[in-house]
Amino acid sequence: MEPCLPRAVAAAILNEAEKAHPHECCGLLLGHDGRIDTARPARNVAPDPARHFEIDPQTLVDAHRASRNGGPDVLGYYHSHPAGPAMPSATDRAMASGDGRLWAIAAQGGVRCWRDSPEGFCEEI
Repeated sequence: MEPCLPRAVAAAILNEAEKAHPHECCGLLLGHDGRIDTARPARNVAPDPARHFEIDPQTLVDAHRASRNGGPDVLGYYHSHPAGPAMPSATDRAMASGDGRLWAIAAQGGVRCWRDSPEGFCEEI
């Protein structure tokens, strides 16, 4: 079984998390046929980026538009937890839509993946 993220994508997310510290980094997980190929960084537009993330809406709109025109699909999202574990926080759970997309969370030098299902988050190995 393949890991949820290729090593190069996980490394890119960890690099973004390190650069953004002490703020949360965030971005999109893009790919084809359900396989993640890349992590696209996005500006964190949250009012308190040290404690929350909000992906720049224009980045999200542009990615969906590109997908409709044959570009990679938006398969999920990523963000970092500069001061917490790599698992969904209470805020993450409250903001989740249950759309089945993947959430990659970087923290403490690692990245863990979670599926946002209608029943809540389930870890992807």
